[in-house]
Amino acid sequence: MDYLVGDLQGCCGAFDRLLQQIDFSPSRDHLVVLGDLVNRGPASLATLQRLRALGGSADCLIGNHDLHLLAVAHGVRKAHRNDTLADILQSPQRDDWLDWLRHRRLAMQHRGWLLVHAGVVPQWDAATTLALAAEAEAVLRGPDLGGFLPRMYGNRPDLWHDELQGADRLRLVINTLTRIRCCWPDGRLDFSHKAGPDSAPPPLAPWFELPQRRTRGTPIAFGHWSALGHIDRPDLLSLDTGCVWGGRLSAVRIDGGRRELVQVDCAAQR
Repeated sequence: MDYLVGDLQGCCGAFDRLLQQIDFSPSRDHLVVLGDLVNRGPASLATLQRLRALGGSADCLIGNHDLHLLAVAHGVRKAHRNDTLADILQSPQRDDWLDWLRHRRLAMQHRGWLLVHAGVVPQWDAATTLALAAEAEAVLRGPDLGGFLPRMYGNRPDLWHDELQGADRLRLVINTLTRIRCCWPDGRLDFSHKAGPDSAPPPLAPWFELPQRRTRGTPIAFGHWSALGHIDRPDLLSLDTGCVWGGRLSAVRIDGGRRELVQVDCAAQR
């Protein structure tokens, strides 16, 4: 059985309960976590340990909180007051965990689904999304990660052009795949709106509602936007249901016929 799982953010207890709920077996089943593996929840290190122990039966995407961990570890960003990354940063195996994390994917395809943490800009189709994700993944995995991380942050450029090069190109790719929520009609990214889509001032709209989106018709699953909650459309799955904020941790079974939603309550660990 194949499952997609929403943002964990260090909620290892909820993840364990979810695995029990679906009777997950590494020898039989497979899951993909859609990014934000760590941070803000109570057990970031234990979450990485659990995921890594699953071996090839689990794939994980990189989310914005995972990139934040890499930046804090390299002295590029200061830890936020509400971060829960100390158990990783103080671990004797710190370097090994950071190296494992930076080798996760920014986008992938699985069972016909395009999987990303946050979303895509309307100018990209699935093939473009995967190719651009691979460009950024090569840098995150490369020897100059410490040199790139200071240039990764920033909200400009905010409009995709094929001619973009260097750090500007990679910054927009990473911002799209790990931070996007809403866009202006021309595809320009907006980073100010984090509430639900109904409160976005027109003509600002969720990235997946833009009529000119080239991935329209391609099944896409994503997390990141807890205020959005669970969306289940034939070609769209939203799976961040706010576990770390006292909501629920969600998984959807995608193999076979009808999709099956499984959720566990996370309130017990807050």
